[in-house]
Amino acid sequence: MLHIRNEKDTDCKDVEEITRKAFYNMYVPGCVEHYLVHIMRSHEDFIPELDFVIELDGQVIGNIMYTKSKLVDKAGEEKEILTFGPVSILPEYQRKGYGKMLMEHSFKKASEMGYEAIVIFGSPANYVSSGFQCCKKYNVCLENKKYPSAMLVKELKEKALDGRRWFYYSSPAMEIDEQDAENYDDSLEKMEKEWRPSQEEFYIMSHSYVE
Repeated sequence: MLHIRNEKDTDCKDVEEITRKAFYNMYVPGCVEHYLVHIMRSHEDFIPELDFVIELDGQVIGNIMYTKSKLVDKAGEEKEILTFGPVSILPEYQRKGYGKMLMEHSFKKASEMGYEAIVIFGSPANYVSSGFQCCKKYNVCLENKKYPSAMLVKELKEKALDGRRWFYYSSPAMEIDEQDAENYDDSLEKMEKEWRPSQEEFYIMSHSYVE
């Protein structure tokens, strides 16, 4: 039996553990995503209404969390949008559609709350089936005017992004002190840090741009 609901205080420790298991050694040896989850909830840009867990037979197996972010055009007009991350599913339940269910549920709620767009960084292979497209198609770039291959955009409201150039700014909630993250990881049950091919894939994707 599947159930998606808002995260409760009693879920916090489980969600951090799920996030750690889901991301450990995926992008780098070890990971920082569980530390991000640990500190994100106390930030003013965190959106509790869009903090969801997915349960299977009463067991929490995944989570998605959102923060506010913004787009700014060349005239200085701002549009408040969303960024999610991390979205985590326990490794043994990955590639079974649970992450997509969690995302789709959150998209519906976000739209009902009046948000018009989402910008994320991730592998296109994981997100295009959920309606995300290359940032350049929406003329959304970074402050340096570059279009990262990993920056993806989804409109929750059709034509919300009207073709003008938008500069994307993430929330300070996403900024992590690497040493603090390492210290936090060291305080938890030991997991072996190791190299995996996915780390090279991530390096290539995270350093690539669309012309």
